[in-house]
Amino acid sequence: MSNVFEGYERRYCELSDNLSKKCTAAVALNGEQKKQKVSEIKAGIDEAEALIRKMDLEARSLQPNIKAVLLAKLREYKSDLNNLTSKVKKIVSGNLNPSDRDELLESGMTDTLTASADQRARLMMSTERLNKSSDRIKDSRRTMLETEDLGVSILQDLHSQRQSLLHAHNTLHGVDDNVGKSKKILTNMSRRMSRNKWIIGGIIAVLVLAVALILYFKLRK
Repeated sequence: MSNVFEGYERRYCELSDNLSKKCTAAVALNGEQKKQKVSEIKAGIDEAEALIRKMDLEARSLQPNIKAVLLAKLREYKSDLNNLTSKVKKIVSGNLNPSDRDELLESGMTDTLTASADQRARLMMSTERLNKSSDRIKDSRRTMLETEDLGVSILQDLHSQRQSLLHAHNTLHGVDDNVGKSKKILTNMSRRMSRNKWIIGGIIAVLVLAVALILYFKLRK
C-alpha cells in the first residue's frame, strides 16, 4: 500500500464526513446562513475532487496488483462524491419536498453514524497497531537486556580467563627463574668438578714421580 495514497485517502474520508454533516445542517437553514453553508460545501467538494485526482494519479503509478485494489476503492469515493454533489444540488434548488427533506436528514444521520463507525474502526486499528508496536518494543527491549546480560557474562568470563593467564604467566616466569638458578648451580658444580679433576691428576702425577725417584735412588745403591 502507498503511504501517499493513504494520506490522501485519510484526508478525503475526513472531508467527506465533514461535508455530509454540513449538508444535513444546511437542510435546516434559510437565507444567508444557508448560502454561506452551501458555499462552504462547494469549496469542500472542489477540494475533495482535487484529492480524488491525486489519488487516481498515485494509484496508476503503482504495481498492477496494488493499482487494481486502489482504483476499486477510488470508484467508491467517486460515487460518494457524486452523491454529495447531488445532495448539494437538491439543497441549492430549494425545491425540497418533505420526502426529499426527510431523505437528506436520514441520509445525513446514516452518514454520521457510518462515519462514527468508521472512525471507531480506524481508532481500533490504530490502537491495535500501537499495541503491536508496543509489544515489539517490549520484545526488542527484552532481547536487548538478554544480550546485555550475555555480554556482561562473556566479559566476566574473559576477565577470569585473563586473570588465569596472568597467573600462569607469573608461574612460568618463576619456573624460568628457578631453571636459570639451577643452570648456574650446575655450571658452577661442573667447573668445580673439572678443577678438582685437575688437582687430583696433579697430585697423582706428583706421587708417581716421588715413587719413581725413591725407587731410582734405592736401586742405585
